[in-house]
Amino acid sequence: MSRRAAVRGAAAALFLLTAAALLIMGGPLRALLDYTSGVLTLVSLTATVVWGLISTDRTVLGPRERLLAQGVHRAVAVAALGFLVLHVALKIAGGRVGASDALLPFRQGFDGPAVLLGLGTSAGFLMVFAGATGALRSTFAGRGRAGRWRALHACAYPAWCAALLHGLKSGRPPAGWVLAGYALCLAAVAGALAVRMARRRGARHTLARRPAPAATPSVPDAPNAAPAAENRLAGDSPARQQVGAASEAPGRPA
Repeated sequence: MSRRAAVRGAAAALFLLTAAALLIMGGPLRALLDYTSGVLTLVSLTATVVWGLISTDRTVLGPRERLLAQGVHRAVAVAALGFLVLHVALKIAGGRVGASDALLPFRQGFDGPAVLLGLGTSAGFLMVFAGATGALRSTFAGRGRAGRWRALHACAYPAWCAALLHGLKSGRPPAGWVLAGYALCLAAVAGALAVRMARRRGARHTLARRPAPAATPSVPDAPNAAPAAENRLAGDSPARQQVGAASEAPGRPA
């Protein structure tokens, strides 16, 4: 096992132990997390999407900066999954939602609050799937597989949209600071997407305007010596042709 995998496993185990202790002990910290865990999940997911878009930039960021952005992207993705587990566990432990409703999307139907609860459950599964594809990215390395990985990993976008709708409309009415946080999340993702699309369009225009490479002039083949000799012989006088024929004839024996 590599050192990086061991650190990730230790961090995940520590987070799970802390969450279990909070569920058992209770108190004001548990109440605070019960109130803010959903917002923290959305904020972490937003940071994951934004840093994922930033890490794909090649016009401003160099290789070292892209690696740093990818590291931040993975770190906040792990945080988002951790807050998601904590959010679901607190809601189930508090009796606000049943375990089957939290694990089965749209189990209660498609009316009113059931739709919002189903959106939250769907967002959770999409987040887990996006995290799994990110962890298994190396298995998609190869010709023709990168496009498949991007298509699968792009499920983070519908997960973010479903989580945003779920957080705004489900549960208690959001406070002012929660609405401001959601607005900032929406602006951050929209801005990152706009910048990425503008840079891609600019790169395509640059490639389209680039002049085509000049064609290399072909060198004509060297003329054959035999036809040239025949042409010179045809242009000579009859006397010269006889002299030439006599010089090419084989010598007489002594």
